[in-house]
Amino acid sequence: MAIATSTISAGWYGNRWSQLVLGLIAMMAISSPQYVWTLFTGPLNQKLGTTLPELQWTFSLLIILQTWCSPLQAYLVDRFGPRLLITVGALMSGGGWILSSYVNSIWALYFTYGFICGFGTGIIYVGVIGLMVRWFPDRRGLATGLAAAGYGFGAIFTSFPIDSMIKSDGYAHTLIVWGAIQGIIGVIAAQWLRVPAEGWQPDGYSPTSAGTMQSTRSYTPAEMLKTPTFWLLFMMMSMMSTSGLMVVSNVGPFANEYKVAQALVFGMAALPLSLTLSRFTNGLTRPFFGWVSDQIGRETTMALAFSLECAAILVLFAFIDRPALFVVLTGLVFFGWGEIFSLFPSTLTDTFGPKYAATNDGFLYVAQGVGSILGGPAAAFLKQTTGSWTSVFIIVAMLDAVTALLAVTVLRRWRTRHMQAS
Repeated sequence: MAIATSTISAGWYGNRWSQLVLGLIAMMAISSPQYVWTLFTGPLNQKLGTTLPELQWTFSLLIILQTWCSPLQAYLVDRFGPRLLITVGALMSGGGWILSSYVNSIWALYFTYGFICGFGTGIIYVGVIGLMVRWFPDRRGLATGLAAAGYGFGAIFTSFPIDSMIKSDGYAHTLIVWGAIQGIIGVIAAQWLRVPAEGWQPDGYSPTSAGTMQSTRSYTPAEMLKTPTFWLLFMMMSMMSTSGLMVVSNVGPFANEYKVAQALVFGMAALPLSLTLSRFTNGLTRPFFGWVSDQIGRETTMALAFSLECAAILVLFAFIDRPALFVVLTGLVFFGWGEIFSLFPSTLTDTFGPKYAATNDGFLYVAQGVGSILGGPAAAFLKQTTGSWTSVFIIVAMLDAVTALLAVTVLRRWRTRHMQAS
């Protein structure tokens, strides 16, 4: 497979930290389609005359196109380069919003908001992560964590103005204005994105002297898919995605079931306060644990973070009917989960090399799609079958604990053996 490469000029964007900032901006520009979708559901439902379950398929399509198509999206980034493809992704993401403002049927919304936005945001997500792991071989955990955090943090700056504009000017005008703003920002950021030159390394760095185990050769996607180490990583990320999304998709139902949703904590309703805090901790954990993994190793950090989520979910279940603890502990659960988006990509590139990083990570990112399909429906089925959330909490804790154990036993041993054979 041909990989697009470029020679970095001496301009300001030739600095790898500038590349990180540009990637962070691009990620922030695509966060709104996922994280503020809920603000549009009411007016869209009224406009289209649909049921809420019919409308929510739009959101499902957005996530499916973003995750299940990531191998293709990443291949295109590797083939044609980040500048062109991330420009295309920004145009699709912003353009999908603009087109969504004109739809008069649910199927048109599925295509514009679901398909076009989903594919566009997926291109940017895997493209930026694939770029960062190549620019920062010595700080992969930190760099991928910062980039992934941008995807979550971006909506913090847009949620309130978008909500205000919907109320004052209507959802259609809001989609046009903010679709244009976010698309333009993404396009501008993409113009200076570059891959490092073939063989480039930061001063003083070599794979053998890195603080984490790193491969001295790059594996093609076909070679990677033949290794048991990749499939172990895929299984572990699927398990963590499923456990996390079982909680993410049901925080509201938890709060309502245990009658804490509207209870006041520091003068604010517990549920929205919990969601705000969780969004922050879910973003913060990505660079934090990424940085930790650069210092003490990927597997040790995985065990630490996943065990933290396991403990937090059990304590949350014990005190879930206490509003203040509900807010704090849901934030802690998200802090123990969101780091999968920095730890797994950096571990994958450490193991299989940087040359095909975007495409290889695209295959791993499908695991998030597995979690999105299993997490919400599985939790709802268990609640419906058993009549309580107890089994959901137990399964989440078990998945966390098993994945933490796999990290320091099987994964560490298999990666060591893989490195010795490469």
